Amino acid sequence: MPEHIEEYLIALEEREGTPRRTLNSLTIREPIRLLNPRSPVCVPPDAALRDAIGMMREHHIGCVLVVDGDRLLGILTERDLLLKVEIADLAKPIAEFMTPAPETLQLDDPIVWALNRMSVGGYRHVPLVDREGKPVGIVSVKDIVHYIVAFFPNEVLTLPPDPERGDVWSERDGA
Repeated sequence: MPEHIEEYLIALEEREGTPRRTLNSLTIREPIRLLNPRSPVCVPPDAALRDAIGMMREHHIGCVLVVDGDRLLGILTERDLLLKVEIADLAKPIAEFMTPAPETLQLDDPIVWALNRMSVGGYRHVPLVDREGKPVGIVSVKDIVHYIVAFFPNEVLTLPPDPERGDVWSERDGA
């Protein structure tokens, strides 16, 4: 890690008066809401599979929640599409392909619970619901990775290319 970046961050922290945060057992017990999870994209159970796929592409997301009114019925993920769908199925309702009654969490549940669900259950997305069970968000592995990277900005974001691995700098201009 370049020394001048470390010095800059320390000076910035001193100027702002905010101590440097560390990733530990306390920080992973902070509430999921700190991850700023995205609002869920919801579809009814009778929506055509092709429409759900279109929404996932349009919003650049890996899942949609299947709801009946405000009640969560299931989740349709990229994995469901890969494992359960044939080309001829695109007109069928997504209720036939979704994972029914997915495990859920709430915004004030600790981040470590999301990590547990994802690790033990093999999930990449966990729906977030309010106290009445209404979908209010989605937490993804990507959200948690971004949270962890924020604790190590120098080590991750300033990583130089490794010629031994075939890494090269991008030819693009700008950031």
